[in-house]
Amino acid sequence: MTMADITAIILTKNEEVNIEKCIRSIKPIVKRIIVVDSGSSDRTVDIAKSLGADILVNELKPFLYAKQFLYGMENGNIDTKWVFRIDADEELTEESAKEIDRLCNENEDTDVNGIVVRFEVNFMGRPIRHGGVYPLRKLLLFKYGKGTIEDRCMDEHCILFEGRSVEVSHDSLHHDDKGLTAWIDKHNGYSTREMQDYFNSTRSDLATGLGGEHSLDAKAKFKRFLRWKIYYKLPASFRAYAYYFYRYYIRMGFLDGREGRIFCFMQAYWYRFLVDAKIYEEMKKNPEREENA
Repeated sequence: MTMADITAIILTKNEEVNIEKCIRSIKPIVKRIIVVDSGSSDRTVDIAKSLGADILVNELKPFLYAKQFLYGMENGNIDTKWVFRIDADEELTEESAKEIDRLCNENEDTDVNGIVVRFEVNFMGRPIRHGGVYPLRKLLLFKYGKGTIEDRCMDEHCILFEGRSVEVSHDSLHHDDKGLTAWIDKHNGYSTREMQDYFNSTRSDLATGLGGEHSLDAKAKFKRFLRWKIYYKLPASFRAYAYYFYRYYIRMGFLDGREGRIFCFMQAYWYRFLVDAKIYEEMKKNPEREENA
């Protein structure tokens, strides 16, 4: 593999379990790695430094991915053609790395300004291939100056100012080795941010990604439309049940075995239900807020 003109930005907070495999997977194809750390108390920073990453520390509270990524963009002195947003619990395979390298080199001077990476999600040691989860697609690479990230509390996407995107055909891996307790803690934080986005965004064009000078890719735009214009139009008392039924039965999440059932259950009856509970709690504290259902 050659080394494409890429700066990778990794956001971390106590990621010593995941950070090494992430960095090693991207190192053959990127010129520079920036780790933006939010005050890790474990060995995350030491490991990243030992692997050649540049470290920026920004103890952002609360930890918001979009603001932290923008901090890395603004303070990282980026001089490469491409920027690559990748999470510490994500890693490239040899095949996907080669393809990303090729696409970046081939499209340095074309109107392809973004690259969509596809992931196989692993939960409790098992690849999740059903339930509408596979493949997880995200626009993660864009030409510097041709894209950015949405400044949202949750469900933030990289967006392009102009041009088009292409999709990598080989899978990368989304595999968090920190276990179920960490998954629960992380999604508890996600639920608060989703509640905040619910009140901040449902009545604006940002809720669908339609309009404006910044453009989501088509699949991300459609998923956001489903979330804000269909899912959140359902009664709150019915939403989690409908989500589980759709994921587990209609999209055949049951084919992923016991792990698939736990995954669908936790996503619906724990995470999605928790979001709705926090929405309800916020409306009780602030009666002037109305549920958009």
